[in-house]
Amino acid sequence: MFNLHRQKPLIYVNLKVLFRRTPPHMFCTSQSHSLTVSYLIDNLGFTPQSALNTSKRYSFKTPHKADLVIAFFKTHGFSHSHIAAIVAKLPKILSSNPQMIMPKFQFLASKGASTDDIILLATRNPKFLQSSLKNNIIPTYGMLRTYFQSDEKMLRCIASFPVSFMEARLVNSVKMLADAGVSDSAIGYLLRTRVSVLLSANFREQVDEIKELGIDPSTVKFAIALRAKKTVPKSLWDAKVDVLKSWGWSKETMSEAFRRNPLCMLSSKDKINEVMKLWVNQLGWDPLALAKFPWLFGYSLERKLIPRAFVLQYLLSRGLRNKNDELSNPFFISEELFVKRFVECFPEERSQLLKIYHEKKGCS
Repeated sequence: MFNLHRQKPLIYVNLKVLFRRTPPHMFCTSQSHSLTVSYLIDNLGFTPQSALNTSKRYSFKTPHKADLVIAFFKTHGFSHSHIAAIVAKLPKILSSNPQMIMPKFQFLASKGASTDDIILLATRNPKFLQSSLKNNIIPTYGMLRTYFQSDEKMLRCIASFPVSFMEARLVNSVKMLADAGVSDSAIGYLLRTRVSVLLSANFREQVDEIKELGIDPSTVKFAIALRAKKTVPKSLWDAKVDVLKSWGWSKETMSEAFRRNPLCMLSSKDKINEVMKLWVNQLGWDPLALAKFPWLFGYSLERKLIPRAFVLQYLLSRGLRNKNDELSNPFFISEELFVKRFVECFPEERSQLLKIYHEKKGCS
């Protein structure tokens, strides 16, 4: 039989341990977490696990403020899923004063932002909702607006990259470029096409590196060079450099090509190698000469480079073209002009040239 008299002290001791180890405020906190979890599940459709995780970042003792915030968002066109997305990213928004959020919506609307634009920005970058309108949003918008021709284009940029808007690092990078003498058009190019470049952790190093290559900061080419350096990972960049070295290019040759057309390094290493093979093995031309025409690495092999190269090779073999003629011109002109200059003007060879040209383009 169990000795109940001996069990009582054990239960008493366990309770004493429990209360000694658990401070009173922890029971209150636990109740707050429980209330928050239930609220997120019942009102915003959170899963139990996501509600629990969110409650660890923010919890409340009463749902009064949360009710007001959710009602405010619904009144301004936010759907159930929009509100849930905002709360998941920024749980403490549920303690905000809707009257402090409203002026931010009004500011964007005054610049021409639609309801959908505002919802997109708030959903993807809810930190914006808690930024100071006077000290952050208005001055940041004004600073970035100088690099666009209209509020419409500015808002389009914000809609495309809402997470970047209000980023302190973005503002600092833009200021750094301006101080370095980079033109407004170059900064605008980066803001419109590749804002992630401006958010790079090693952005200053990249700027200095492009400067050392001798690219003029006042030109858009400077921004294009920054974009190219950011887009290509170092390991892949080095692999492309190795391909060019295998064709006899020196470091100076590569710098020359990059200065002329920074986008040449966006071509894959296989594409670079194939263009080199065509230029050297098929046409018999100097690989170093391609550094003067790095745009060719970006052209389509199938649609442009190969069919034109075979036409040129045929003309050279028949003595109808001088090998010392301008090398790149046949590849840069329009198709209509190419056919006129390198096919139609040789009546006796016209049929054969057209055959070569269309066969290499895959035409019937």
